[in-house]
Order: sequence, then C-alpha cells, then structure tokens
Amino acid sequence: MKKVIQIGNRIITEAEIITLLARYQILPLLWRELVVDQAIASIELSDLDQVNALKQFDEKYQLTSLEDRSLWAERSGMTKEQVEDFAKREMRIEVFKTATWGAKLESYFLTHKSKLDKVVYSLLRTTRQEVATELYFRIESGEQTFAECACEYSQGTEAQTGGLLGPIELSKPHPTLAKILSISKPGQLWSPIQVGEWFIIVRLEKFIPAVLDETMRQQLLNGLFEGWRQEQAIELMVKGEREKENSESLPLNPTPKTRLNQTSSHSTTLEAV
Repeated sequence: MKKVIQIGNRIITEAEIITLLARYQILPLLWRELVVDQAIASIELSDLDQVNALKQFDEKYQLTSLEDRSLWAERSGMTKEQVEDFAKREMRIEVFKTATWGAKLESYFLTHKSKLDKVVYSLLRTTRQEVATELYFRIESGEQTFAECACEYSQGTEAQTGGLLGPIELSKPHPTLAKILSISKPGQLWSPIQVGEWFIIVRLEKFIPAVLDETMRQQLLNGLFEGWRQEQAIELMVKGEREKENSESLPLNPTPKTRLNQTSSHSTTLEAV
C-alpha cells in the first residue's frame, strides 16, 4: 500500500487519507477550498500584483524578512514555491471577491444596515421577577448604579463587566433584546422584561451607526464570500453523495434497459459579544 506521508512514527497510506480527513472534520474544509480553486482558476495576476501579494502575505503574518518567511514555510510544511503560490492564491481570492460582489456592496449595505449598526448597552438579568423589579427601582431612583447592581445580582457573564456589553452589532443579541435596543435612546432605562427564563433590565449607553467605509466594505465582502463558499461546498458534497449512491445502486451486470439517473445539484443569545 502506497505511503503518502509520515508524521513522526505514523505512516499514513492512500487508503487512510479520506477516513482521516472525515474523522478530523477536514473534509468539509477541503470541499470549500476546492470550490474556491475552481472559481479563481481563470484569474491572472500581473507582475505587480504578484509582488504585492507577497508583501500583503508578509504583513498579514508579520514576517519582516525572507528568513521569517522561510521559517513560516518550514513550520507549515511548505516549500518556498508553495508559500508563494499560497500568497498569490489569497490575492486572486480578493480579486474574485471584488469582481463578484464589489458593485453590489452599497445596496447590500443599505438593505442590512439596521443589523450592522452597533450598540453599547448595560444588561442585568435574573430568574426572579421580584428581584428584577426591586433592582430596577434602585437604579431608576439613583439609590444604586447599574454597574453596582449588575456586579452584585446579575446572573450572566455581564456581571463581570458591571453589566456593560459592546460595541456589538444589532444582529447579535437575542431578537427581543435587539428590538428593544433598536428603538431606545441613549440613557433610556427599561423596566424588567421577560425573555425566556430571564427577567432583564437593559439600558442603551451608545448607538454607533454603521458606515460603509473601507473596513465595512471588507467585512461585507468577506461575509458574502464565506456564505457563497459554504453554499457551493454543500451543493458539491450533496451532488457527490448522490452520484455515489446512484452508481452503487447499479446492478453488476446491467441490461441495456438499465439507466442511471443523476441529479445535479446562528442561535442568538442575550450575551452575544
């Protein structure tokens, strides 16, 4: 049986590769990357782009010399040529992202802006309604600060920060909490509201509207690319499984009438920080 790779004393053969990829959940990653390779195969980089690809690679991995790059390659089990190909591949992926979704970003941003806006807020939660009511009146009257009450009585991880959470996108908290925050004014304190098993007190501290700057553009491009890559990989895997099932269902000695029909083909929480 042909040896493929040796890691320490372990020799891995051809027959073991697929089993190991599946066992360690690497197979889905392989599918995703193969989808990407297919999509960027026709993208050519200019000489300048190739130089910039290596510069960006060095900046990303904080490599300041050719020696640093060689050490990175050694630790990653790659040759110098493979590292250069890896850097150029990342550049081609960026070209693909911009070519595919760049012109659609503004409309996508406007459609999803309400979920991209960020908030800073204070949260206190308890499973006892009477406790929540008492704490609300203490905070509302100024008898105790929100931070003091949260540190002493809140039953979530926010107790460690005096109840303060964020900045966080409005798409991240529990839908009920997100709705409250979206209609709040800074400093507005809400009386106890039941969300599941919890009675919560919340106060909006700061609203940070999303802006389509370069950072946001890159965030949106990355999100659209990842969503596309996941969908394409799943479709490819499903198609492969169907083809495999269909081929295995064929009789060993098919008659002329036998034909093979082939078909092509985030829970939210209160403390999402």
